[in-house]
Amino acid sequence: MSNKQNLQENQAAEVIATTGAWVETNKKKIITVFTAIVVVVGIFLGYTYGYQQPREEKAQTLCTDGMQYVQNSDFETALNGEGTFPGYIKIAKEYSGTDGANIANLYAGICYAQQNKYQEAIPYLEDYTPGDDQSVSAMALFALAQCYAATNETDKAVATFEEAAEQADNAALSPMCLLEAGKFLESQNKKDEIGRAHV
Repeated sequence: MSNKQNLQENQAAEVIATTGAWVETNKKKIITVFTAIVVVVGIFLGYTYGYQQPREEKAQTLCTDGMQYVQNSDFETALNGEGTFPGYIKIAKEYSGTDGANIANLYAGICYAQQNKYQEAIPYLEDYTPGDDQSVSAMALFALAQCYAATNETDKAVATFEEAAEQADNAALSPMCLLEAGKFLESQNKKDEIGRAHV
């Protein structure tokens, strides 16, 4: 056996001995860290699959159940519920943090706006977080802008109409949003900004 092989074997044996000694010395710490990791992963999986996922599914189901009231223009029941349907206000509150609650915020805002209760609609529409669907997100922003306009928050209305136009990015909705923004800019005598709104 060559000296080089002997040296390598001695170094490997030394590393193993050192590692073994370190593990023996720190056994309690290693077990504690490993246990903590297992507990954290267990809590995360339990929260996600045992708590959050069922809440998400329930919120989505309830939102779908409420659509019949919106379609029938029964906005009061859509907001406050009846029977097994709790209403969008309660869904938004009780299932916060879920996509279902996000949708409930949108529907609650729209229901209030349809009843000309713009002040009540604004917080729900502001709490709605736009998703991947550009059309729905743009329509939500358009509804919010209309509520701002109805409550004389003209600057917010203009900015939100412009944001809706950018979000929509389509030949039907974008021009309508920009036209509304232009109307409010004109009513404020800000004609120099109208061209910017329509670019």
